[in-house]
Amino acid sequence: MARFGLTIVRHGETRYNKEKMLQGQGVDEPLSETGFKQADAAGRFLSSVKFTHIFSSDLIRAKQTACSIMKNNQRSEPVTINYDSRLRERKYGAAEGRPLSELKTMAKTAGQQCPSYTPPGGETLEEVRARAKDFFEFLCRLMIEESRAAGSPGITPADLAPFTNHGCATTDSGDNTLDAHVLLVSHGAYMRNWIKYFVEDLQFTFPPDLKKSRELSVSPNTGISHFIVRVESGGNTIPKIHCVCINRHDHLADVNADTSHYVV
Repeated sequence: MARFGLTIVRHGETRYNKEKMLQGQGVDEPLSETGFKQADAAGRFLSSVKFTHIFSSDLIRAKQTACSIMKNNQRSEPVTINYDSRLRERKYGAAEGRPLSELKTMAKTAGQQCPSYTPPGGETLEEVRARAKDFFEFLCRLMIEESRAAGSPGITPADLAPFTNHGCATTDSGDNTLDAHVLLVSHGAYMRNWIKYFVEDLQFTFPPDLKKSRELSVSPNTGISHFIVRVESGGNTIPKIHCVCINRHDHLADVNADTSHYVV
């Protein structure tokens, strides 16, 4: 059995986000000036958090966000950032590089609605979920394998200060020590489908105080979600997922920008 923390952060703003243009995978746009400020603010918020593993999409906006977060981190040992194509944004095919309004027009012409509509050459929601499932199962296997290694001091509540100091319980049991803590930097539509995978495939339920529906909205840029995952060895049981917070963005209060850019 392994119990680990999972912190998921959406990348910072890009020019395309601000202009409500679709990026997907084909437009590899760097962070804007505001995006770097947002990533730096997220890094300061997470500066006292200890991470044992770091994974990021291999698209530049996610890479830059991950690097900015870890540049501010004061608690983690030197950890390699692993860039993984499975964490990329949803592929929007012919709609990439175009305004979001054009995607909506394409969907309407096809007699469908966003986000279920798949543009020519794009990924279906099922294909995005398959990527999320593949990565999460890989992560769970990795955590189980490493939990068997002796000598690890584990992650204590003191290593998760921003989450424990904001009125959030860190675990769903009396044992507050975790085997590891994973930072994952990805994208808006991908993260929404990841959460839907948790809900629909892994029987995850939102805590009542979060008041979130099954159709979770896209996270704002550098929105932060934190979960505690417990997984049994053998792969015969469904991982148990405890949600501490989702799409938090109070760290952006001092960033002089409109932080409501939800375009992917």
